[in-house]
Amino acid sequence: MHIWVDADACPAVIKDILFRAAQRTGCPLTLVANQALRVPASPQIRMIQVPGGFDEADKYIAGHVQHGDLVITADIPLAAEIVARGAQALSPRGELYGKENIRELLDLRNFMDTLRSTGVETGGPAAFSAADRQAFANRLDRLLRVAPAPARPAPDAPH
Repeated sequence: MHIWVDADACPAVIKDILFRAAQRTGCPLTLVANQALRVPASPQIRMIQVPGGFDEADKYIAGHVQHGDLVITADIPLAAEIVARGAQALSPRGELYGKENIRELLDLRNFMDTLRSTGVETGGPAAFSAADRQAFANRLDRLLRVAPAPARPAPDAPH
């Protein structure tokens, strides 16, 4: 499993959880953003900077994700595309997007966009909380436990 992160709007605390998970499990982690981000020096972790522009990080992730990968995103349209490609999508709040719920979430998002475009103030999501952080960490841990282990060189193999 490769973990991809739609990193521009991903909370720092979630990135920290992902950094530790990648280092602990050896799972490759790629953060994609339109601005440079600091990432730990690790062979499992890399940062891809895409050009500024609407949905450039989303396009990059969608173009590189493979069946069985995991994408961390709060972007419902990106999550829908990821699920359609056979990968998993997880929100920074720990909500797993799947075939059974993505259509409803996409419809709700589109409905809220329509309301906002007519001038209705819909408010935003609740502030990110410790409970959200814990829900994300728990869900990520469960997903990583069932994922196949990444291939690692033998301890005495040349690197």
